[in-house]
Amino acid sequence: MTIALPRRLLAEFTGTALLVTAVVGSGIMATDLSPDDVGLQLLQNSIATAFALGVLILMFGPVSGAHFNPVVSAADWLLGRRSGTGLSPRHLAGYVAAQVTGAIAGSVLANLMFDLSAVSFSGRDRSGGNLWLGEVVATAGLVLLIFALARSGRATVAPAAVGAYIGAAYWFTSSTSFANPAVTVGRAFTDTFAGIAPTSVPGFVVAQVVGLAVGVGLLAALYPDAGAAADQVVVPADDQATASRHP
Repeated sequence: MTIALPRRLLAEFTGTALLVTAVVGSGIMATDLSPDDVGLQLLQNSIATAFALGVLILMFGPVSGAHFNPVVSAADWLLGRRSGTGLSPRHLAGYVAAQVTGAIAGSVLANLMFDLSAVSFSGRDRSGGNLWLGEVVATAGLVLLIFALARSGRATVAPAAVGAYIGAAYWFTSSTSFANPAVTVGRAFTDTFAGIAPTSVPGFVVAQVVGLAVGVGLLAALYPDAGAAADQVVVPADDQATASRHP
């Protein structure tokens, strides 16, 4: 059977919401458990995020591809245009809307679970050229990883590989690897460990778009026919679902 667009959008909304809930909730828990050790807080936050991301990809991948990220969805559309694969422009717009609203809902849910105000805009400034460079690196690497796995027929290991990459990138990038415009927007709605000030969001999003361009450029050089595998991102969906991806 084909997978209807509303089902895929629900999967993207729910998956992104739960991802942000994991990011924000584990950050709050980490500061409660280790109030005087920022390094330990980051370790706890990164481990929880990496594990949650892998599990969520397994849960929702067969329905929507488990993008949870406008950058991944945009790359899927960009790379699949010539091959007639990947997302159509209309479906891309739906995915992005579901991801952004889901990310905001995830922050609200985490705030409420820890008895905080449902919405409390972050005051944590995250601006500066070094942080933006970190986002370019993190985002480009994520795009390259996901589509290289799909092109080489290894999309089934994406849950573990993507989770591991994001967990590692928490530590080797200066920005702690947001690498996701939707998650960046969502994290502005919580004034906690994982938050980002609304004024810092545009710089991060621009850096992530640059990272998208760098990642797609590297894919074009290393895997010229990567677009042919766009329907396998992130986890292969029902083979017949491809038919519903185009009007």
